[in-house]
Order: sequence, then structure tokens, then C-alpha cells
Amino acid sequence: MIASVVVDNLLSAPVIAFVVAIIATLARFDLRLPESLYPILSAYLLVAIGIKGGKALADADPAEVWMPVIGAVLVGVLTPLVAFAAMRFLGRIDTVNASALAAHYGSVSAVTFTVVLATLEASDISYEGFVTGLLAILEVIGILVGLLLAGGSSSGAGWREAVGEVVRGRSVALLVGGLVIGGVVGAERLAPTDPLFVGLFTGALTLFLLELGVVAAERLRDVSSAGWRLVALGVAVPIVNGSIGAVLGALSGLSTGGVAVLATLAASASYIAAPAAVRIALPKASPGLYVTASLGITFPFNIVVGIPIYVSIAKALT
Repeated sequence: MIASVVVDNLLSAPVIAFVVAIIATLARFDLRLPESLYPILSAYLLVAIGIKGGKALADADPAEVWMPVIGAVLVGVLTPLVAFAAMRFLGRIDTVNASALAAHYGSVSAVTFTVVLATLEASDISYEGFVTGLLAILEVIGILVGLLLAGGSSSGAGWREAVGEVVRGRSVALLVGGLVIGGVVGAERLAPTDPLFVGLFTGALTLFLLELGVVAAERLRDVSSAGWRLVALGVAVPIVNGSIGAVLGALSGLSTGGVAVLATLAASASYIAAPAAVRIALPKASPGLYVTASLGITFPFNIVVGIPIYVSIAKALT
């Protein structure tokens, strides 16, 4: 089952673009997009996801939402704890860096989330539209728990500034903005915008992953210096956290697609919001560890292999 899902995932345009970019960059070909295009694509994808989620949230029964929200909160608390324990005791990493890594693995990757949505839609697997709101919840909670694990290693002022960076950060703001637009305007009145926010979505994601393949390949060159323990944990922690997300998603009543999304969110690692917060709250933590782990190891693993695993787990549980 997993093998067939892996093949289907690999044959999708965004994933192929990601793999091609990695190979080409390692072979020293220049596939970088114009620098100004990256933030435009990023903003477009976040707003489009938010609008789609907002439209679904407007039609959702509140009784169907509260259990998944509780499940997402539990995921946001448990996944950084798992990551911290693994990095601290199995990876033999000091408390400050283990906490920084926990914040990254407790938070989520909006790009990985976008890819799993595209994968599910390509496979005709439906999912609850309100899962976009779960992404916003997880992005904040995971980082907060990770920073709390550092104990006295961060100053009060730095911690508060880091919290503000997460809550007011660009990714959360764009997602929430999209949710509000979609929820207030509604599907019918947003229909004229569908050619932009729906029709062009996969193409924009393909371009975005072409750029991220280049970035990930540049980080892959740092993997050899990260140590075999970090490489192993960069694969093992997502699988464990993804399984936790899948179980809690199934218990909260999500559909197969919804379970796959929550599992993928739990397995993903932030490489945008979390690094910004950690730099402020834990300045002594090493970016060479947490950025290499999240972007150089976990992100490529999830895009190519991890998502099919989480989809297969979701199918087995529902």
C-alpha cells in the first residue's frame, strides 16, 4: 500500500520539481527563481490555503470542529515533548539545542501541509476544510512548548518577544487573513476568484517547491557535519510524531484525509516561524543544528517519503 502511494506522490508535479531541483543543485546547476518571486509565491499559497479553509469553516458544524481542535492542541503539546526527549537523551544534545529542536518539531511546515493537500486532492481523498485552522493552532503551540522546555535558558523579555514574533508572524497572519476572507465572503461570492486561488494553486506550488528544492539541497551539504544521530532522529521523530497525530486525528473523528493532514502536520518541522522565534528566545542555540535538521533532513524526507506513509497510516486507522 505504502509503495503505491509513494509512487503516486513521486509522480506529482510539485514533488518531481522538488526532486529535480535537489539533483540539479547538487550537480551545480543554477535553478534558483528570481529572488523577488519567492515571497510572492509564499504569500499566495498561504492566502489561498486560508481562503479555502475559511470557506469550509463557514459551512462547518461547530460540533464537528471542537474535537479536532482538542486533538490538535494535544498534538501541539506532545510532539515537542517527544522531540525534546529524543534529541536530549538519544541524540545526546544539550538542553538549549534540544529545546530549539523541540520548538521546530513541535511547530509545523506550511509547505509540507500544502503538499499533503495537493497529494490528497490528486488521489481524490476528501478532507475537512477547517484543517487550515489546525495548522495555525499547531504553529503557535509547538513553538511555545519548545521554548518552555529550555527553562531558564531564555530571558523573560526574549521569550515574550519570541511569542510575539510567532503570533504576529507573516505566515500566521496570512493564513488567518485568508480564513477570515473565506469565512466572511463565502464560497458563492468568492467563485470569481477561483481561477486565481484554485486553478493556479498547483502550478504555484510546483514553482515554490522548485525553489525549496534548491534551498534544501544547499542544506543537505551540511548534513554530513550534523552527525549520524541527528540524521537518524530527523527521520525517526517525524514518523513517531506523525503516528501520534494520526491516532489523535482518528480519535477526534476526522475523515481519512483529515487524519492524514493532522499526521503530516504533526510530523512536519517548521523552518520559517520557529527559527525566527528561537533566534530571539534562545540566541545560544545553534542554527546549524535546527535549520539543518528541519530543512535539510526532515523536509525532504516528508515531501518524498513521509507523506505517503502518513496517508497509509490514516487509511489503516479509518
